[in-house]
Amino acid sequence: MRKDGPMLQHERQEAIAVLAVRHGAVDVSDLAERFEVTTETIRRDLSDLQRRQLVRRVHGGAVPMRDTGYEPMIDAREAANAEEKLRIATRAVTEVPERGSVIIDSGSTGRVLAQMFPVDRDVHVVTNSLLTAVTLVRRGLRELTVLGGGVRTNTLAMVDDTTVAELATMAIDVLFVSCDGLSFQHGLTTPNPAERAVKRAMIERADRVVALVDQSKFGNVEMFCFAAFEELDALITDTRVDPGAVEALEERGLVVHRA
Repeated sequence: MRKDGPMLQHERQEAIAVLAVRHGAVDVSDLAERFEVTTETIRRDLSDLQRRQLVRRVHGGAVPMRDTGYEPMIDAREAANAEEKLRIATRAVTEVPERGSVIIDSGSTGRVLAQMFPVDRDVHVVTNSLLTAVTLVRRGLRELTVLGGGVRTNTLAMVDDTTVAELATMAIDVLFVSCDGLSFQHGLTTPNPAERAVKRAMIERADRVVALVDQSKFGNVEMFCFAAFEELDALITDTRVDPGAVEALEERGLVVHRA
């Protein structure tokens, strides 16, 4: 690994979390060389990251906290594939209408989209994410609806029967939806049944569905399927995705954008 030079502790730990997800594992000695700190400092960083459920310590290093059926905490979701999510969100802005209504679901890429959402447009945004809602309010969005319901503490999203019931009264122009896994056999998947119910309700109320899926989700299969490819109008991913996977999706009639 190359040397990146000294960083503040929180910057170094965020970078370590990203490297763990990107490469599948990180090594203490390599990290000490990259960040020009001692191996003892790296071990403390890894212990901190493990307490935050971003990585799991293993002999000589760490691996990302990302087992099948496991949903990482908010910090982990934000750190994983951060560069790719930024590019995907930037491309997603071009899918926002000049006027109308939009749903942004509770995925981490949706939160990045909120950070660059064109708040000057005549667009009413609906979301079930507390973090996305706060971001949009702080940025000056004029019309915002926050869906009600019980809050999941690991995602700060509302996902229960109340959330589904509120969606049933809406007609939405564009939905930006994310997933935990994309399988060519099962479509888009999530490990949580309540998340599945809310995402299904969102899809059923939207005229246009745009999926935001970074390359790390391709090939993952979670327990609950919530969208077939035929139900999607477009999918935005990043340039690290396998070109063969893109071709396979396009052969099914799906418009794929690589950001």
